[in-house]
Amino acid sequence: MYKSVVIGGGPSGLSAAIHLALANLEPLVIKGHEPSKYLATTRELESYPGFPRGVDGPALLDDMSKQAERYGARIRTGNVHRVDLSRRPFRIELLGRETIEAESVIIATGASFKLLGIPGEESNIGRGVSICAPCSGFFATGKKVIVVGGGDSALEEAIYLTRYASEVVVVHRRGELRASRGMQERAQRHSKISFAYERTPLEVLSDERGVTGLRVMNHTSGQEESIEAERVYVAIGTKPNTEFLNGQLPMDSKGYLLSKPGTTETAIPGVFVCGDVQDPRYGQITSAIGSGSMAAVDCERYLNEVEDAVPAGAGV
Repeated sequence: MYKSVVIGGGPSGLSAAIHLALANLEPLVIKGHEPSKYLATTRELESYPGFPRGVDGPALLDDMSKQAERYGARIRTGNVHRVDLSRRPFRIELLGRETIEAESVIIATGASFKLLGIPGEESNIGRGVSICAPCSGFFATGKKVIVVGGGDSALEEAIYLTRYASEVVVVHRRGELRASRGMQERAQRHSKISFAYERTPLEVLSDERGVTGLRVMNHTSGQEESIEAERVYVAIGTKPNTEFLNGQLPMDSKGYLLSKPGTTETAIPGVFVCGDVQDPRYGQITSAIGSGSMAAVDCERYLNEVEDAVPAGAGV
């Protein structure tokens, strides 16, 4: 049995593992087969502090893994099928039916970006298709770009990209936006932002150099058309990765896990959450790493309290 198991091997999970390992708790990290969303959007992270020329995302996570292992963490790859948080020790079942027991659990499974599911989208991620403007906005410098979406997140991305892009076209499949009135007014006032309503994306266009535009269906004319652009940002929302919990922890209306205010503690003592699985607001690699260290501190304190509560000579 492990003192602590971290479910998730992205930035927040590895941050938690490093801190737990330094506390001699020898955590187990269960790393999923899918890459962190920060690597799905771009290899080069421009906003990570301390790297004026940017930092390679996969290399950063690889170094974090090595750092955690150096101090005593164990990292293994596998997908969690389900967990049982109703009794102690907690039980974690992997696909393949292996069961792991733990005194404490940190859930750091992140959130997945929703994709359009159209031709040319996934094949051009890193070649002009992005799902995170703050992660890769610099590469839009001086270019015409498209943002797909009609909610607050899409308009936030569009407004952010005006710092770099020469022109931003917001493509939305409906005739009106879903974003808040205030966000709509901010975007509509901006001279660099225009809107293409009633248009459903059909295909991301590209050549050997990268993205060249977006093919869409114009529902007003009933005709297909192409919108030229050098980058396409997909901003149709994220989905927290919580299916394996089967509703055992409280969530908000969008499925993000809830924690006690000012902490990473959940409604179940000994279970903690960090990173994007509990963060519907920020979604940055730096905020994920910070919340991972918070979860480790909360977890260590919990384990110390449990140990102190055990009478001398008794088993835990």
